[in-house]
Amino acid sequence: MDKKPFLITTAIAYASKRPHIGNMYDHVCADMIARTKRMEGYDVFFLTGTDEHGQKIEEEAGKQGITPKQHVDNISSIIRKDIDSLNVSYDKFIRTTDPEHEKTVQKIFKKLYEQGDIYKSEYEGWYCLPCESFFTEVQLKDGRCPDCGAEVRRAKEDAYFLRLSKYQKQLEEFLDAHPDFIQPESRKKEMINNFIKPGLQDLCVSRSSFKWGIPVDFDPKHVIYVWIDALSNYITGLGYDPDGNSSENYSKYWENCTHIIGKDILRFHSIYWIIELMALGAKLPEKIFAHPWLLFGEDKMSKSKGNVIYAEEMSGRFGADATRYYMLSEMPFAADGSMSYEAFIDRYNTDLANTLGNLVNRTVAMVNKYFGGTVHAPHEKTETDLDLEACCVEAAKNYIRHVDAFRLADATEDVIALARRANKYIDETSPWVLAKDEDKSRLETVMYELIEAIRFIGVLASPVMPATGEEIFKQINTDVKSFDSLSAFGGYAAGTNVGEAKPLFARIDSEKMLNELIAEMEAMKAKAAAEKAAKEAEENAEVAPLAPEIDIDEFFKADLRAGKIVSCEKVEKSKKLLRIRIDDGMGGRQVLSGIAKWYAPEDLVGKTVLFVANLKPAKLAGELSEGMICAADMPDGSAKVCFLDDGVPAGAKIR
Repeated sequence: MDKKPFLITTAIAYASKRPHIGNMYDHVCADMIARTKRMEGYDVFFLTGTDEHGQKIEEEAGKQGITPKQHVDNISSIIRKDIDSLNVSYDKFIRTTDPEHEKTVQKIFKKLYEQGDIYKSEYEGWYCLPCESFFTEVQLKDGRCPDCGAEVRRAKEDAYFLRLSKYQKQLEEFLDAHPDFIQPESRKKEMINNFIKPGLQDLCVSRSSFKWGIPVDFDPKHVIYVWIDALSNYITGLGYDPDGNSSENYSKYWENCTHIIGKDILRFHSIYWIIELMALGAKLPEKIFAHPWLLFGEDKMSKSKGNVIYAEEMSGRFGADATRYYMLSEMPFAADGSMSYEAFIDRYNTDLANTLGNLVNRTVAMVNKYFGGTVHAPHEKTETDLDLEACCVEAAKNYIRHVDAFRLADATEDVIALARRANKYIDETSPWVLAKDEDKSRLETVMYELIEAIRFIGVLASPVMPATGEEIFKQINTDVKSFDSLSAFGGYAAGTNVGEAKPLFARIDSEKMLNELIAEMEAMKAKAAAEKAAKEAEENAEVAPLAPEIDIDEFFKADLRAGKIVSCEKVEKSKKLLRIRIDDGMGGRQVLSGIAKWYAPEDLVGKTVLFVANLKPAKLAGELSEGMICAADMPDGSAKVCFLDDGVPAGAKIR
């Protein structure tokens, strides 16, 4: 029997800057669903990637003095590492700079233009750079961007437009006929009441004010805008061809597609993307789940607040499974989730180390201790046994029901709740007491019941914590891992020998870890404040006024030379001065410089500097100084030494 195909996608991450861990929830959420579906027997295709065009990227690359392609190559690589650090099992990572994607997007744009769904006109409005979006005066909120709150600027340019208005009725009819298409329900109502019913305005889908994008092949002054470029990745990544030559992957997987996105981009997916597909005559997705945000405490993550957490750093410190578990368990269905180190460590110790880890460890250890590692067949069962069995089967049903409804925190709780029930079963049966009986039949039953319950937990835990699931299967020595095997209790083969009992999660010293993390956050906050202050000082700094004019003869009175610093040390009687020995090409000399606040001696030794060689010798702090090293005054009051190329020989005259 052929497996039913199932396509799941995340929003592709924007490659202007590295996203924080809150932006990675898409991937963990989609991965839990994808892994569940695979274990249910579906033929799953999981698509993710990076969005790599746009004005923000062009400007960010310009600031760094590199090309936009170099910039997105770097950021896309970092994003992929972050995703990989969370053990996300995607099947394809698409980049919108992929040649195949760019070629197909051009064909999509041309097709929509030729059939009249895209037309050329002029756009004038308020433009938000962070969102790369135009807004009308009415759409602004307190004169700022209604989406991100940033300042907007007036802009006017020729542009191509997608006829959203043409498809408004068709969109409304589709949403009426598919009431579960958008989840949660509250988000669907928001789209209908706030954006669709007031009337759809045609959408700007090209730009001519920047170059970093896919050119409109029949009008190369324009680049294709994000609404067609980035959104089309969901079908270009499968091999869609608007000319009718789509790949087998597209024909198979696009029939059953679920989009996982953040709530802030639902309008683009439920209106712009759906109308684009309608205009192409393509099948529409089955579901869109617009999840809430993962906040730090009650705040959005921000470098200035010192609360930015990156996925790779979190996984490196606590492990991918623990990080995934926390993200999934703390995100409600419709309300924003909250992340804090205190809550993370508490959940880690309570749920993972104590409840789950302790259950597996002591059960496997008891089987090894009491029966030499062999799990025997159960004998006559009591009400206590049957209650545990019923809890296992019910937990499996609830888990699938919750995943299908996108209630992933509830599904994650199903796993830990079953582990709690199994721990309670140990307390109810007291295996250590039963071990004293000469007749071991009751103990054999209890051990079988526990190992089978742990198998259930291993299966249910695998989509949430893949490595932990595999370790559980290894310790109880089973390959019976499918969700089909959870329809009834008793799938574990009696007579099997378990493996070695090993802790799944080591407890964290909460106080010690929190002190380390708080120190890191304070350092991050201080660094951000310093960078902000330096930037503001640079922006607000006034250029020092020019000194009175001099003629060329006066300039040449100063003998500027190149000197190589041979040695450097602090002057004991001064906090500001460094004693510097310079090779000046003429036997050497000593120079005192007031730069100790900004340079350590080891920073200067071996460097070639510019210095005034004919300055009258002077005594500073009781030491002789025979020259002056040249330095630039910086906006923040610091000084930067004027270093020369190391190839300039000592004593060379500067003119």
